[in-house]
Amino acid sequence: MLVVIENASILLGENLEHIERGYIEIENGIIKNAGEGRSSARGKKLDAGSSFLVVPGFINAHTHIADSIGKDIAAGRRLDARVHPVFGAKKKILEKSLPAHLAAMIKSSAVSMLQKGITTFADFREGGPEGVRLLKSATASLPIKCIALGRVDHYSSDPAGMEGLPASAAATAKQVLEIADGLGISGANENTDSALEQYGEMAAAKLVAIHAAESAETVQFSKDHTGKSEVERIMQHLKPDILVHMTHATGDEMSLAAGKAGIVVCPRANGVLGAGLPRVAEMLKRGCLVAIGTDNVMLNSPDMFREMDYLWKASHAQGNFIEPRELVKMATANAAKMLGLNSGWIAPGRAADLIFIDKRHADLYPMHDPYAAIVHRAGGDAVRAVMAGGRFVAAGGSLLLS
Repeated sequence: MLVVIENASILLGENLEHIERGYIEIENGIIKNAGEGRSSARGKKLDAGSSFLVVPGFINAHTHIADSIGKDIAAGRRLDARVHPVFGAKKKILEKSLPAHLAAMIKSSAVSMLQKGITTFADFREGGPEGVRLLKSATASLPIKCIALGRVDHYSSDPAGMEGLPASAAATAKQVLEIADGLGISGANENTDSALEQYGEMAAAKLVAIHAAESAETVQFSKDHTGKSEVERIMQHLKPDILVHMTHATGDEMSLAAGKAGIVVCPRANGVLGAGLPRVAEMLKRGCLVAIGTDNVMLNSPDMFREMDYLWKASHAQGNFIEPRELVKMATANAAKMLGLNSGWIAPGRAADLIFIDKRHADLYPMHDPYAAIVHRAGGDAVRAVMAGGRFVAAGGSLLLS
């Protein structure tokens, strides 16, 4: 059945052009047509009554969703103490948690994301193939899309070493890649050059993402132990699709990534851990494709509204201006390009993943600049409905499970 949304303000197309009053035609979960004015198509008409701003569903480009079981544990401590894959508090929590408890936390956080307009998320999932299966099982009954980036729990103590992956780790990586959408690798400092090359070769047909230049300490560790920066080693040996964080990347390293790998920034997580603020304005000037992730739910709630707001204001406080429209693109179109998704913007042929924002919400009315309103005034309570694949899945802050 054809469904037509009419009389809505819309952020239309890949560049999110604002249309004051337009329509969206949806059939079988796909946008058939969209534009200004009224639709001439026959179908079920949904009149927005000029009260809604319809925007693409948010894409949370980096999470560690299972870690929500450890919300705010070790709060106030720095990066390695909280999330290091070998000795951090996170590792201890995950080892002691029952799979059923992790699954419950995964599902709870996924529901929270849907209610806030996140229709897709990309997750770094530890625990080998079992970890990926747990993630997929926990979210299977929900209408949210999950990009599962699995991991092999093998970490080298000497990144300057010559050895590659042990046979057991290589075998596990192959098992992970059979069921996951790609690999989510901890970082260069936990891998030799040979191991990075092996991962890249094994996952050539799928996504490869890795944490990089997250803190001053990780950058210095790489230089001290290998004579090269993390980003240099990653781009030379792994050749990934996605670099996560890049908080302490140099301008040259940003240029090295431009056109070769997307960058996912996680500003609130960096702030919580005292790791600094990513220089997004410079990344954009150097031609980088930048998306946004809310990162570890142990550190932050998975809320893209708060992520955009923090990044915009903190960047401005440092004299680095970012256009609000660019931030909304990072949360939608840019992330879709990076992850190879058929969503992210409103256009014919794209998935009908949409957010309906109440323009008359007390914090938004009157709405003079829709991009600024989304970035620093809107929140989950302004989301009146969420559509995933052409079906309404949340309304008024409640998940529609029917």
